[in-house]
Amino acid sequence: MGNKRAAVLVAGSWGTALATVLADNGCDVTVWTRRAEQADEINRHHTNSTYLPNVVLHERIRAVTDMAEALIGADIVVFAATSSSVREVARKAAGCIPQNAYVVHAVKGFERDTLKRISTILAEELARPESSIVVLSGPSHAEEVVRRCPTTVVAASMSKEAAEAVQDYFMNAYFRVYTNPDLIGVEVAGAIKNIIALGAGLSDGLGYGDNAKAALITRGLAEIGRLGQAMGAQLLTFAGLAGVGDLVVTCTSRHSRNWRAGSMLAGGMSLDEVLASMGMAVEGVGTTRAAYALSRRYGVPMPITEQLHAVLFEGKPPKAAVEALMGRVRTHESEEVAKAWLEAE
Repeated sequence: MGNKRAAVLVAGSWGTALATVLADNGCDVTVWTRRAEQADEINRHHTNSTYLPNVVLHERIRAVTDMAEALIGADIVVFAATSSSVREVARKAAGCIPQNAYVVHAVKGFERDTLKRISTILAEELARPESSIVVLSGPSHAEEVVRRCPTTVVAASMSKEAAEAVQDYFMNAYFRVYTNPDLIGVEVAGAIKNIIALGAGLSDGLGYGDNAKAALITRGLAEIGRLGQAMGAQLLTFAGLAGVGDLVVTCTSRHSRNWRAGSMLAGGMSLDEVLASMGMAVEGVGTTRAAYALSRRYGVPMPITEQLHAVLFEGKPPKAAVEALMGRVRTHESEEVAKAWLEAE
């Protein structure tokens, strides 16, 4: 990857971690940030202490506040903004991205008002076919990637050529990348797992133990699969890295902001207090609202999402939400089991 140029938008924790991978692979990386003081810190001290304290960044990484400058000569452009700001960032970037550059996003969520997936937003704002866009997702905490801990992710795209090109840009001894053609499934899995992580944190915060969390993760995966299939995803995707892999790490890791937010809610803090104390985006909050709306659009039952929506936005006590889940009418574990029993009869 020598002499290749990469642009990363924006310089949060995940954007900085991905910039580190690209720099390690020989790319000259420019990260874009809105804040001049953050750009100055990255350029002068090779640190990004607000998001990744006690980490020294690669010398190939530099930061700018001018979007056009960040994108000059870029061979690959990585969007790592929050789901709520990705359209704004894409709009700023439109017209500045070189025509032959690969466009990648590592954003996990939906647009709140339109309920659109991130690749759809990028396609609209950048006037590019959605089939050319690549999503990078999987079990990958920035705090571990930037320290070069072994990590495995998925590069998904409707374009095999684009997915394999992005695979080549990112893959190295500590960052393994698989390709996957199921763009929709990978995006849905990456978004909804944050909701389940909120629930896992809430359950742990209430002291309900590992049995409850294991059940929550398992039934959460079923919710992800139901909505994903309704939106056009392949069910097998949810058994892979972008599905169960990302779900497990986000529901169990100390690095998970969504888990921490759920635990704080269980401790009696209000949603506003939790978000203020976190200081960084908690994607599961906005995604809960979007997924709740999507479940109704597609007629898909999502009881965990429904109860978390009630806790976050309707004032329902966390304990009452868990009791509502446990007290649901009895049913089969899956539609497939029910179908098999009916056929046997």
